[in-house]
Amino acid sequence: MATKAAVKKKVEAVESKAAVLSDVKVYARKVWLAGLGAYAKAGAEGAEYFKELVKAGEGVEKQGKKLVNEQVEAANSQIESQLSGVKSRVAEVKGKAEVQLDKIEKAFDSRVASALNRLGIPSKQDVEALSAKLDELNALLERVARTQ
Repeated sequence: MATKAAVKKKVEAVESKAAVLSDVKVYARKVWLAGLGAYAKAGAEGAEYFKELVKAGEGVEKQGKKLVNEQVEAANSQIESQLSGVKSRVAEVKGKAEVQLDKIEKAFDSRVASALNRLGIPSKQDVEALSAKLDELNALLERVARTQ
């Protein structure tokens, strides 16, 4: 009887192993089918998902360009305002410099004329006045010469 019991235990063990093996085969097949299903679904939905990603990327790119353009415009307006301020200050300084140069030139002319006058050299106005008097005298002499 012991042999029957031992054989029965061995048969039960083999049947148990066969049941476990059968369960493993069923589970392996399910894993295989799940993988095939995921592959098929990814293939079918992959194109749509890719299109959605492209649309999302285009939207982000558009927003980025808009933001960059706004920042460039803001920077350009700041540059323009700073440039106009600098130009006005340059014009102001240039005007002041021209006034100062005119004052210096007049002072120089006045001092040179004063020094020439002290030396006895006639000024331009003196020469012009003498020239006008000479023209008057010449005209007077010509009248006198015609009347004689």
